[in-house]
Amino acid sequence: MDVWVAHCLLLWAVHFFPAASRTALRVLSKESKAENQQEDCINLIPCKDNGAICIQPCSPSFHGETSFVCEERKWQMFTDACANLDVQSLFQRISVRDLLPSSGGHVSVAGGHLPFVGKGKPVHGKPGDTGKYFGSDDLGNSNCQADFSCIIPDILSSPAVPGNIADIVELLKKISLLLSVNVDRGKMQSYSRIANHILNSSVISNWAFVKDRNASSILLDSVNLFAGKLLLKNGSESIQEHFISTKGYSVHKNSSGKSFDFSMEFNNTGNITGHVVIPEEELFKLPKTSKAISIAFPTLGAIIETSRLDPVSVNGMVLSVSLPEELLHILLTFEKVNKLENVKAVCVGWHSTERRWDNRACKMKSDNISNVVCICKHHHRTFKSFSILMSPTMLRNAVLDYITRVGLGLSIFSLVLCLIIETVVWHHVTKTEITYMRHFCLVNIATSLLVADVLFILAAIVHNAALNYKLCVAATFFLHFFYLALFFWMFTLGLLILYGLLFIFFKITKSAFITAAFFIGYGCPLVISILTVAITVPKNGYLRTGGCWLNWYETKALLAFVVPALSIIVVNVVVVVVVVVKTGRSSVGEGCKSQDLSSMIRISKNVALLTPLLGLTWGFGLATIVDSRSLAFHVTFALLNAFQGFFILLFGTLLDRKTREALRMNCLSSRRKCSLVKIQGPDNSEDGSHLTRL
Repeated sequence: MDVWVAHCLLLWAVHFFPAASRTALRVLSKESKAENQQEDCINLIPCKDNGAICIQPCSPSFHGETSFVCEERKWQMFTDACANLDVQSLFQRISVRDLLPSSGGHVSVAGGHLPFVGKGKPVHGKPGDTGKYFGSDDLGNSNCQADFSCIIPDILSSPAVPGNIADIVELLKKISLLLSVNVDRGKMQSYSRIANHILNSSVISNWAFVKDRNASSILLDSVNLFAGKLLLKNGSESIQEHFISTKGYSVHKNSSGKSFDFSMEFNNTGNITGHVVIPEEELFKLPKTSKAISIAFPTLGAIIETSRLDPVSVNGMVLSVSLPEELLHILLTFEKVNKLENVKAVCVGWHSTERRWDNRACKMKSDNISNVVCICKHHHRTFKSFSILMSPTMLRNAVLDYITRVGLGLSIFSLVLCLIIETVVWHHVTKTEITYMRHFCLVNIATSLLVADVLFILAAIVHNAALNYKLCVAATFFLHFFYLALFFWMFTLGLLILYGLLFIFFKITKSAFITAAFFIGYGCPLVISILTVAITVPKNGYLRTGGCWLNWYETKALLAFVVPALSIIVVNVVVVVVVVVKTGRSSVGEGCKSQDLSSMIRISKNVALLTPLLGLTWGFGLATIVDSRSLAFHVTFALLNAFQGFFILLFGTLLDRKTREALRMNCLSSRRKCSLVKIQGPDNSEDGSHLTRL
């Protein structure tokens, strides 16, 4: 995992705000019927409230309805279910002779019964009416059942509008589930021609308005299931369409490594290639002669994107395989669609159960400007389709990686040193209740950040090692908890500062403070973390795709980190403003330039001291949101946050006068020379009379 990218996403969820303003709605230039429906909505219902829905019937030649949603005072198309195909009728034409029962709406499959899925009714009519489906001869012309060819003209002549796309996906699903016996070349050719009609690059934009957002995933699973049943004649088979290609080979343990090569049209600008290799050492595992099938989809990756909010995009063709269970690993080479140097490429597998891209299925072997080589783990139930992803908003820069690695290492070292120093001087610096409370908060801030930084590294290792899902969930839970604990302890310190400045005559006991501080510092994060897991894990929406961290695009689990963190930063900014105001008041009316300068110095010192301790450096992540492609903003953010542990050591411990004096006394008493006491830092007694109580 790109360490800097993961760290930035972890620290401030850089992509949260852009995604929050982005919606799944797209304005598509469609034919006049859609424009007329939109005008009808404008005339009937004023678009005032965002999210309002307007539903319009289809034109007379179509059935279904079109939905519009109000966004920014304009009606925009949301879903289009208008279709002129009859899925039930088409399916009956290719299945009635073998599968339709004499009565009822069920079909016989492997000795059992399954209800028809989808709209429509069973065929009824006079004896001999089926001749219009199967031909005029008495036998009913079995060619329709043999290769599905009779429904091809109807499908190819229909427009690939969203409603028809949904119906064709449903038809292909039913064929895969119910008619995948004895799949020969003829059936596979017809099946491919039907799928090719809705995989055409010219209709990709129409998928955005298909009502079922999982339609593309259903299509992928259906094609994989049907192609996996393909019978191989003479040991091999190859069926090519413009936007789907299927190849198969017979394989056995004595075979040399088998490969599948694809070169297919992606759009009008040219072709892209893909290459699948079954290593020879994998073939040795085969107990008997088997078959290996591979399917290539040059446009399906772009189609899947239209129904997802994830900013990453597929940057190559989707390659599917159907292999014997004994074959676990394959080698895939993808040609990049967008050959850019500043984007991150990730090898992924499509998790057919969770319906998402999962990079735990693959690891990258090599990556250059034009091609990516992946080693992927095949599983007949979960991982059968693979591709590569890119994210144009992710900067790939060696400087950022270096800053993050060095910063984390220095931060962990500094926090350990901070805790050691606090242990040594504890009895000397906690003689009063207010100093005890201050150092108590400081120790817990350092402890929380130290554990969080270590867990961050472990989470990256777990992710890169593609270990099991439960371990990644555990790492994310504790990472979430300790980063929240860091913020809540910084919040506690902010409240303590306000207490010292504003409630001079009100005293709080040490026991009451410890109880309240533990409840705020650890109790609140624990409740938030547990609720987040309990709500999102059952929906398979706890983890983000591509790392051990909270999900945003499916379940918004990331809000459980961003909302508390942002709220605490706002509160602590108010605390700093109060400190600045209190510090500045002492010089009001003195009229001396030297006093004004001294006041400005005191204010600057207070702000510098409080900024890392109260977590205000995290607020600089907003700059990366304003311009996510600016390297300068990302470098600044990485420097401030990766080195936060060092800043806590410097401003919270080493520049504290009482801590330095306690170290000096401890060193003198033990008759050791201590280099730390030679640090010439500013005297905290000059840092503002209103902070002396802390």
